[in-house]
Amino acid sequence: MSAPRRPFLAGNWKMHGTREEAARLARELRGIIGGETERDVAVFPPFTALAAVREALEGSPIGLGAQNCHPEVKGAFTGEISAPMLRDAGCAYVLVGHSERRQLFGETDDTVARKLRAALAADLRPVLCVGETLEERKGGRTEETVRRQIEAALASLSPADLERITIAYEPVWAIGTGLTATPAQAQEVHGFLRVRLRALFPTAVADRTRIQYGGSVKPDNIDGLMLEPDVDGALVGGASLSATSFGAIVRYGRG
Repeated sequence: MSAPRRPFLAGNWKMHGTREEAARLARELRGIIGGETERDVAVFPPFTALAAVREALEGSPIGLGAQNCHPEVKGAFTGEISAPMLRDAGCAYVLVGHSERRQLFGETDDTVARKLRAALAADLRPVLCVGETLEERKGGRTEETVRRQIEAALASLSPADLERITIAYEPVWAIGTGLTATPAQAQEVHGFLRVRLRALFPTAVADRTRIQYGGSVKPDNIDGLMLEPDVDGALVGGASLSATSFGAIVRYGRG
């Protein structure tokens, strides 16, 4: 039997927060969960607030991540940020393939795969996001969709690469809608993803890989989600913009 996977709770701040606002939120969060030793925690502020949040979190166990990166190291790509730049800015993590990037900015499976490799090459720890739309779920294509996404992204990567990747299952229909997959629905897809990882990589490595759930996660539903055997954490959106709310999510199960 494999060792329990260490929970990983991450807050995606999306396009919210000036430098001052982001630093204040980071300081508040540090005051609430800065002593956390049993769970991994990270926040993903906007690019413009990375330096301010890095300073506010210095010396704490809360990790810093970015919300996106470009697949190339450098070049004539106006407005883009490369993975090495993020590493230089103090980031340890980066989101790759978030549904809003796929849906709103046309990122393809190939683009996501290239970004994933760029992040790994820059010594970042990618959080690879996968998930189905409401139409795909209603059409019974959930497993087909997440299988395509995960296999395209992880193709030809090594077991050592997978050790540095977190998977985030985020059903598109549950992001920012107030709807949340039930714990059973989340476990069904997480379990399927675990099986696919075992088919692609050695079982021991697949079983160590953390799979987060994302999609309207709140303090009042995190406990039920985290009881499921293949739910290893959460990628939190709106609720991470409040230190009190995100702190309660990080402290799930502790009353």
